[in-house]
Amino acid sequence: MPYHSNPLDLAFHALSDPTRRAVVSKLADGEAPVSDLAAPFNMALPSFTQHLKVLEDCGLIASEKRGRSRWCRLVPEGFNEAAVWMEAERRRWAAQLDRLEIYLDSKEDDDGSDKKSD
Repeated sequence: MPYHSNPLDLAFHALSDPTRRAVVSKLADGEAPVSDLAAPFNMALPSFTQHLKVLEDCGLIASEKRGRSRWCRLVPEGFNEAAVWMEAERRRWAAQLDRLEIYLDSKEDDDGSDKKSD
């Protein structure tokens, strides 16, 4: 992935796919074997494991072999950088919307005072 080099880019790239988001949602309930994770999807297992590889390569999930099965689990720390970025953006946009609200309220007050003098 030459265009995705930092952890934030990798996390958002991994989460940009609905299959991978569904896997993350399933793993939020707890670890699961690959066969259980793959069951809801209509795709060949090699194609599905490529999705798991993307999630694992960016640090959002980890897997381990247990007997004849491979089990996956979320790595909560892998989401930290994306969560920090999203929270900073949310705060920035909330502040801009607060400023817009203040501006619009002041314009409304200006309009209201003009109408009272008519």
